[in-house]
Amino acid sequence: MATTTQGRKLEPGVIKAQDAKRALRRINEYLSLTEGSNEDIQVHLEIGAQDEALILPRPAAELIAAMLAALASGKGVQIMPLDTELTTQQAADILNVSRPYLIGLLDDGKIQYRRVGRHRRIRVEDLMRFKREDDQRRHDAANELAQLGQDLGLD
Repeated sequence: MATTTQGRKLEPGVIKAQDAKRALRRINEYLSLTEGSNEDIQVHLEIGAQDEALILPRPAAELIAAMLAALASGKGVQIMPLDTELTTQQAADILNVSRPYLIGLLDDGKIQYRRVGRHRRIRVEDLMRFKREDDQRRHDAANELAQLGQDLGLD
């Protein structure tokens, strides 16, 4: 299988949910056996008459488990290198916002980007950093509102 710098995508339904659930259950069994360890995961394959072992670094096995969990729940997944550069439309789609709103975030300096001619390019790593920080701000604000509601006896 060839890989590209743009990554790979699996649309929902490409892998049957029950197949993903079965594979997820098995990989989680292996991961739980070595929990707290940094040991690589050995996957034994039967190729014809040969019994081969595929060695996966534990972080890669954990990433595969996360992808299988999404596939098992009927979601699609996409994996791409963190240094992949996105167009403003691609970045807006990932954040689920309009392109003009995203451009406002870029112009306000909230997300790092670079220009290629007249076009803006956003690295996946910078976009995901913004998303994590924004999610944390939203989480903190929701907790603050919940606490305020309790303090005012509105629960």
